[in-house]
Amino acid sequence: MKTMILAPVLAVAAYLFFWPVAVTPVAWQAPEDKGFSGDFSVNDKLSNMEFIRIEDDFGPEDLAIDSKGNIVASLHSGTIARYAPEQNKLIPWVNTGGRPLGIEFDAHDNLIVADAFRGLLAVTPDSNIRILSQHADGFEILYADDLDIAKDGKIYFSDASTKFGAQKFGGTLEASLLDLLEHGGHGRLLVYDPKTSMTHTLADGLNFANGIVLSADQKSVLINETGSYRVLRYWITGPDKGNIDTVVENLPGFPDNISRALEGGYWLGLASPRSSALDSLSDSPVLRTVVQRLPAFARPAAQHYGHVVRISDSGEVLESLQDPSGAYPLTTGVLETKSHLFISSLTADKLAMLAKD
Repeated sequence: MKTMILAPVLAVAAYLFFWPVAVTPVAWQAPEDKGFSGDFSVNDKLSNMEFIRIEDDFGPEDLAIDSKGNIVASLHSGTIARYAPEQNKLIPWVNTGGRPLGIEFDAHDNLIVADAFRGLLAVTPDSNIRILSQHADGFEILYADDLDIAKDGKIYFSDASTKFGAQKFGGTLEASLLDLLEHGGHGRLLVYDPKTSMTHTLADGLNFANGIVLSADQKSVLINETGSYRVLRYWITGPDKGNIDTVVENLPGFPDNISRALEGGYWLGLASPRSSALDSLSDSPVLRTVVQRLPAFARPAAQHYGHVVRISDSGEVLESLQDPSGAYPLTTGVLETKSHLFISSLTADKLAMLAKD
């Protein structure tokens, strides 16, 4: 009888501790989570959002605006869709054949796309799609995530993970969860030079390199390091060229995209609050490996909680807009116009906008 009981127990234990998984977690010490307090005290300032329809698609992960004021969004199916205000919906424009994430228009209204499956792309105004870059310094770009374009034409963009490619590991969300759990420093900051058509690595060792934005003075690039709950600054010119500083750290959620705000500073999207379970296991690689062996429903999951934040150049929190109900999930970022904040999402079946006071 004891043998009959013991055998399945041993089998489960063997599975939890020895079954091979994709991750090899690295020990680190997560900063103390202060939660929604101080500058991030709970509020409902996002509760009055209005919504724009998306037909037969979802995941308006990033937004861009061209020289004529036309807004486009990158969607889960690979479609880039145009916002039609008169119909209050997104209308399909082109499909990249991959998963477009970060998007920005260049000086000639070409849409530059960080496509998680295909690399760095360019879409011309007449809808032609061209691959700009799929490798950097001999290594394939496995998870192009976000980008910004300098006045000299150089494109700064993130390769979120050189290990957990978005296409190979089942999608952008699935790959990101693996990278965050491992915390192995697989992310990098890249730059593409259109004059040479070459891409080079500026910084690596980042824990899920995500949102990218150039500073207003073009002297540095800000990078959201999602896995470490912080925003970094890489200096591209001046006496600190090549160095990395921390702009703001110990955020209460996972920072996703980052964009310039019209009145100064930057908008961050916090896709989800931090996971207390993951933080408590940050210095326990073995237990994090066990977590990965659990059924998907039993692992820590992203909490739905709307949250966007505006910070100054020095990292001071200027605004914190929240929707604790999580009615609009996984808020990835903000595109600000004179009249509205357009708020993107990784998984929502609509696009949100909030009228400015």
